[in-house]
Amino acid sequence: MAEKQSCERVINAAEEIDGRKKLACKKAFELSEEFGISLHDITRCCNQNDIKIYACQLGCFK
Repeated sequence: MAEKQSCERVINAAEEIDGRKKLACKKAFELSEEFGISLHDITRCCNQNDIKIYACQLGCFK
């Protein structure tokens, strides 16, 4: 799967909350498994597209 296509899936999965794009940590893990996207690539896509990861299962993102 092309990196651009993977990133588009992440962007589409992100929700708009309080005027900002956000992606739940749990959803990032689901996308990783469902589409074979590494968590590293999901994080990179979120950083490049100003998408905040929230509700981190490990407490890393707040």
